[in-house]
Amino acid sequence: MGDIEKPRERSRTQRIVWVAPRIADVPPASWDACARGGNPFISHAFLAALEESGSATRNTGWMPHHLLLEDAAGTLLGAMPCYLKSHSQGEYIFDHGWADAYERAGGRYYPKLQVSVPFTPVPGNRILVRAGENERERKALLLQAAAEITGRIGISGLHITFLTREEWALAGELGFLRRTDQQFHWRNEGYASFDDFLGALASRKRKAVRRERREALSGGIAIEWVTGSDITEAHLDAFFEFYMDTGSRKWGSPYLNRLCFSLFRENMADRMLLVLAKRAGRYIAGALNFIGTDTLYGRYWGAIEDHPFLHFEVCYYQAIDFALDRKLARVEAGAQGEHKLARGYLPVETYSAHYIADPALRRAIADYLRRERLAVAREIAVLTDAAPFRRDGD
Repeated sequence: MGDIEKPRERSRTQRIVWVAPRIADVPPASWDACARGGNPFISHAFLAALEESGSATRNTGWMPHHLLLEDAAGTLLGAMPCYLKSHSQGEYIFDHGWADAYERAGGRYYPKLQVSVPFTPVPGNRILVRAGENERERKALLLQAAAEITGRIGISGLHITFLTREEWALAGELGFLRRTDQQFHWRNEGYASFDDFLGALASRKRKAVRRERREALSGGIAIEWVTGSDITEAHLDAFFEFYMDTGSRKWGSPYLNRLCFSLFRENMADRMLLVLAKRAGRYIAGALNFIGTDTLYGRYWGAIEDHPFLHFEVCYYQAIDFALDRKLARVEAGAQGEHKLARGYLPVETYSAHYIADPALRRAIADYLRRERLAVAREIAVLTDAAPFRRDGD
């Protein structure tokens, strides 16, 4: 399967799109100038940790194939975090049914090209460009180049997951199929404290949250926040035990290895928040969050003891407390989970775009996606109507 190699010579006005087989081949400052810093998951440090630790490599079915746009002087103007995938695991936008149908019809669905952050269902930019003139033109050029590469190397399709609504709209204009899904996010409406937030809830919901918080911390459980240089390898050892225990029970094989967490700590500790629960002198549960410019992102959770409501306390309520303390605008608590609704997390639409090479498969998927988008919109409307916030007359 051929790559587009970086050219040795170019004209003064030429723009070059090429493929980097490792994020390490891209200078961190150049990549981050395109990523622009707000979302930690598209940073060079995060993506490099996944690759250097062996968590996202050819051996795990995530072969790096990063798409880069340079000007005549070799300055990086744009990038897309791309991977050749041999399966559909770790994406959180499910296309297993498409793969099964295509292969039953005699096609070959894998490998496919995936533009995403591996194992990370966090919305954000996926078409990264430097600030300046012609940003939309550069994004369109990268999208078109990615579709061209799909045809050139002879694979079934290109899938861009958890991109922004603006990128999703642009992809649709260029002929990509558009898909929607939903997550639950908490929004800071200018609350001064957690009690202020609770005051916005209906009385019954407010009482339920208070009861859950009391019961979660009964039995002598205490909560610690650990951030930045205060995070030690001992903290990560404890957390990794939780992560492995919960991950093994949920899906059999957690995606990240122990080295990956050490690389996060080494290169982006100031963007990490560990929320740890301690009982009788030892840590028993914890959640790892990442801190963006205006958002706290809840990512990984685990526990070695089972306590009622402790998951809600560590993952959702403590995240709100931290966001209020740091005056952050949002908490994004990961994929799925209607149980988040009763805790003040509201449904929001998420987006993916898909370029399908085979016309017959494309037609079938396009028909399915039209109906799915309507279903997602209806479900969001129903869930929003069931939100726990006070209404007139409460």
